[in-house]
Amino acid sequence: MEHIDFFKALSNETRLEILRWLKEPKKHFDNPPGKGPENIDEKGGVCVGVIQKKAQLSQSTTSQYLSMMQKAGLLKAERKGKWTYYRRNEKMIQDVSEYLKEEL
Repeated sequence: MEHIDFFKALSNETRLEILRWLKEPKKHFDNPPGKGPENIDEKGGVCVGVIQKKAQLSQSTTSQYLSMMQKAGLLKAERKGKWTYYRRNEKMIQDVSEYLKEEL
């Protein structure tokens, strides 16, 4: 595990906020019926467009942030048709928590 990539991904307030939102997606993202993708999938993943709207970022910045967090192991992504859903990687977050307790 590359801990430096993990900590770099956490060095931005908006990325931290996205992680907080994804911890409890049903609390932070509504799931209205209607056309288009569901905001939240059955695994708790949230559609990238919904994250973008809540974060009030451009599409490119949102994609960059989510990609960085995914590469650092913080997020998992799942593609469903033309939509991508992101959810937290709880195992990685737990592993880093253990690392901090033991090593620092």
